[in-house]
Amino acid sequence: MGRYVLRPEIFDILAKLEPGAGNEIQLTDALVKLNQQQAVLACEFIGKRYDVGDKLGFIQATIDFALNRDDLRDDVLKYIEKKANENLVK
Repeated sequence: MGRYVLRPEIFDILAKLEPGAGNEIQLTDALVKLNQQQAVLACEFIGKRYDVGDKLGFIQATIDFALNRDDLRDDVLKYIEKKANENLVK
């Protein structure tokens, strides 16, 4: 999951931005414009990356998050096993 800490100026840029890829307003396009006006800093992330804008990626992130929590792991595993068994029978 990407995280951004943005200054208020980004919202003026977003408001004036034409739709980009997928006919949507793209934050990355706004960041390019912002970088022309002021420094934009980044931090390289090292770890597992999930595309939570994709349905499967969101589900994978949610499951992995739950499995890494001691208070959820057992219940989530039981639920996944139950659903897998129900769907294998069909």
